[in-house]
Amino acid sequence: MSLGTLDRTPPPFFRQGFSAVSKLAVFSALSLFLMVADVRLNITSPLRSVLATVIYPVQWLVVQPVQLVQGIGQYATTVYTAQSALQAAQTQLLAQSAKANQVEPLLFENAQLRALLDLRERAGSQALAADVLYDAADPFSRKVVIGRGQVHGVQAGMAVVDAAGVLGQVTRVYPTVSEVNLVTDRDLAIPVLNLRTGARYLAYGQSGAGQSNMELRFTPNSADLKVGDPLATSGVDGVYPPGLAVGQVRMVDQRSNSAFANIVVDPVANTHGASQVLVLTRLGEPLPPSPLTMPTVPAVPAPAGATGSQP
Repeated sequence: MSLGTLDRTPPPFFRQGFSAVSKLAVFSALSLFLMVADVRLNITSPLRSVLATVIYPVQWLVVQPVQLVQGIGQYATTVYTAQSALQAAQTQLLAQSAKANQVEPLLFENAQLRALLDLRERAGSQALAADVLYDAADPFSRKVVIGRGQVHGVQAGMAVVDAAGVLGQVTRVYPTVSEVNLVTDRDLAIPVLNLRTGARYLAYGQSGAGQSNMELRFTPNSADLKVGDPLATSGVDGVYPPGLAVGQVRMVDQRSNSAFANIVVDPVANTHGASQVLVLTRLGEPLPPSPLTMPTVPAVPAPAGATGSQP
C-alpha cells in the first residue's frame, strides 16, 4: 500500500481548532460589544420581552407551591390573631359589663348621699365630636387645630378629650376652627388629683426638646407619690369637670439639692396622633367668689347720741 493513500488528518478526538486564548478574546469582545450596544441602542429589549412572555407560565407554576405554603401560614396566623383578639375583646367586654352593672347603684347612692349632705349636684358634660385637622405651625408649642369653631358653639376654655382622657384645652376660637393647647404644652396647667391618696397637685406641660410629657411642679420631696399613681382632674379650677383621666406618674425623683421633687407624668391621651376628639361644651362647675375678692359692706355710722345698749 502506497503511503499517499494514508489519511494524515488527526482523528476528531485530537482535533484542536482555535486556541482557548483566541476563543476567550473573541467571546469577550463579543460580550463587550453586546453590552455596549444594549446600553446605547437597547437592542435586547424585544428579545427580553419575548423571553419573559415565554418563561412566564413556567415561573407561575414554580411560584405556586411557595405562595400556597405562605398563604397557609398567613391564614393560620390570621386565624390565631383573630381568635386571640376576640378572646381579649370578650374578656374586656365582660369586665366592662361588670363595671357598668355597678354604675346605676353607685349613681343612685351618690345622689342620695349628696342630697343627705345638702351638696350641689354636679352638672353632666355635653360633648361635641371634632376632627383634628393639623398641628399648629409653632414648633415651640404643642397645639392642634380642630374642625369646630364659634358656629358650632365652641368657646375658649373648654376641655378637649379623646378616648383615653384629657387631651388639652381650647385656647383660641375662630368661626369654623379652634386651636387646642395639648396637655404637654408648657403654657398649659391642669389641677389634678392623685386617685390613690386624694392629694391635689398642679400638672404643667413639659414640651421641651425631645420631651412630650407633664410634670408636677412645686411638689415637696415629702409628697406621697409613687410610680404608676393615676392622676385625674380635680375640678377645683371650675374649668375641667372632675374625674377625667389625665396621666400616670412615670418618675419620682426626690432631689437632695432642692426642696421640690422632680415628678414626671405620662399623659394618657394620644398627644402625638389623635384624629378624633370630643369637646366638652359644658365647663366645670362655676366656683363661688372668693371671700378675699368679695366687696365689703361699708359700716353704717351710728346716729349721734346713740348708745351701745338697748332700753
